[in-house]
Amino acid sequence: MTIRTRLTEALGIRVPVIQGGMMHVGKAELASAVSNAGGLGIITALTQPTPGHLQQEIRRCREMTKKPFAVNLTLLPAITPPDYPGYCKVIIDEGIKIVETAGNNPGPVIRSLKEAGIYVIHKCVSIRHALSAQKLGVDCLSIDGFECAGHPGEDDIGGLILLAKAAKTLKIPYVASGGFGDGRGLAAALALGAQGINMGTRMMCTKEAPIHHSIKEAMVQATERDTTLMLRTFKNSSRMFKNSVVTEVVNIENRPGGAQFADVRELVAGSRGVKVFETGDKEAGVWTAGQVIGLIDDIPSCEELIHRIEKEAEDVICGMAKMIPALSSKL
Repeated sequence: MTIRTRLTEALGIRVPVIQGGMMHVGKAELASAVSNAGGLGIITALTQPTPGHLQQEIRRCREMTKKPFAVNLTLLPAITPPDYPGYCKVIIDEGIKIVETAGNNPGPVIRSLKEAGIYVIHKCVSIRHALSAQKLGVDCLSIDGFECAGHPGEDDIGGLILLAKAAKTLKIPYVASGGFGDGRGLAAALALGAQGINMGTRMMCTKEAPIHHSIKEAMVQATERDTTLMLRTFKNSSRMFKNSVVTEVVNIENRPGGAQFADVRELVAGSRGVKVFETGDKEAGVWTAGQVIGLIDDIPSCEELIHRIEKEAEDVICGMAKMIPALSSKL
């Protein structure tokens, strides 16, 4: 049995599962493995230091898979912004057909991508942002619930409500993101109107993910209570794996009189997070993880994981159909 959705039809993939675009994780090794397994792998543009390096990574991924894969381009405020026009040009010149966008003021980038005929999936953490992206002409939305790793926004609305609201509000397809890691989640997302799921944290805990094995083991041992939110006082909430560094950041934020970002800048530096993935020291810096870590209990290959999710979802959907006598007789 095959689960067909508007997402699988539009992207030419077999299973409605997307690998989330993740800093320092979304590289060719992981993206190609996900695509070869039937899902949609994603290379994270800003993990590459320059547009030229992104070009090399795209070409490296093409040597590993002949299946569709995408590029993530996240627009973030910065004192010295990345060369977004340069990254965008490489994506277009290299013939990438699918791009996941996220972040602030995506209009100019989305227009450039659409003019090049690229299928754009834009990630949002609220329905109001999703409606704005819909007006900009994106093809699909990724609705990211409060359970997610990274930036959940400031509204604190869980995926169950966001997805049900999306079904009532949006006119274009959407996928479910944040809190998904198994076939039950995929079946639930489809029931809530989504055309598939986006998984980041779960994909980190696969054999092909380019991070230290000790970090994967730490995720397996963790529970759903082992993440926490930092930078809330700066209106830049970020869900992270709960470790000593994140705890120190939160304590500084909550001290009497408050804190300035300069007080935590060194602790939350991205360079320290990279060391986590390179050295396997989970206390070396801050690193993102979603509440779905409570559902992770192994480190499979991407092929094993996606096949399992597909089978579980099929079983759940068929099992639910049997609850309706008129349908069960036809199964």
